[in-house]
Amino acid sequence: MRKKVVRRRTTMVRKPKKKASIFSGKFLRYLLVAFFVVLFLGVGYHYRNGLAYYFSFKSDKALKEKAEAKRISDVRNFQVLENHEGKSIGLDVSEYQGKIQWSYVDTLEKKYPLDYVFIRATVGKDRKDRQFKRNWLGAKENKMIRGAYHYYRPNENSLEQAELFIKTVTLQKGDLPPILDIEKLPKNQSLDSLKVGLKRWLKAVESHYKVKPIIYTGEKYYDDFLKDEFSDYLFWIANYNFYREKMDADWLFWQFTEKASVPGIKGNVDINIYNGDLQQLQFITVE
Repeated sequence: MRKKVVRRRTTMVRKPKKKASIFSGKFLRYLLVAFFVVLFLGVGYHYRNGLAYYFSFKSDKALKEKAEAKRISDVRNFQVLENHEGKSIGLDVSEYQGKIQWSYVDTLEKKYPLDYVFIRATVGKDRKDRQFKRNWLGAKENKMIRGAYHYYRPNENSLEQAELFIKTVTLQKGDLPPILDIEKLPKNQSLDSLKVGLKRWLKAVESHYKVKPIIYTGEKYYDDFLKDEFSDYLFWIANYNFYREKMDADWLFWQFTEKASVPGIKGNVDINIYNGDLQQLQFITVE
């Protein structure tokens, strides 16, 4: 007889689970993070005086550089003003100057009287300067000759821009003519189309106020794009070049700096020279 083969079942012996160590998993990660945080704070506290000196030095250095740039600008400003002794001096402002204390706005560098101010009224076809109304009234109360300007957006409808300016600005006797501020080139139209738009704005505004507008722009923009075709208009030119100390004879106004200090205004402000004296300036105002 054949012997029966008896198969024995192998029994699985399960190893007992190891107890979780306090140094494993999430606890270990938290511990490491906490260690480095404490280390960082400890190092910072230990070197607190050195760090304070370092950052103070850096801050002072930045302030000194800014002050030096202002000092150099002031040197040129004085030279320009001396070269134009007897000319009428003014400024231009917008919402970027914040709330101006107009009763304090009187002289530049405690020497040169400020006779007039250009005030931004509108931007493009749909935005009014947030401080225009306040500035417009404040300048009048401060007995300054005032003028309103429109910042022209080349890629927006010119007649809609003119309409916004006309709705916003009411000129009175003694105010300066309206001003068109053009600084940018168009992105989605030709230069010829831009010039057509500028002429439409100028004609619409002239038709409404019965006075020819003034054009504001940079000297290069003026030379390259506007000087020939818009020669029947008067120009207000911006040029802050350190080496330019005199205005050209055909400029009506020259914005020669953007870094002047004026009482009643926080921060820097633009300053302009009129190509004539105060009496001649009054001659070009609205009747």
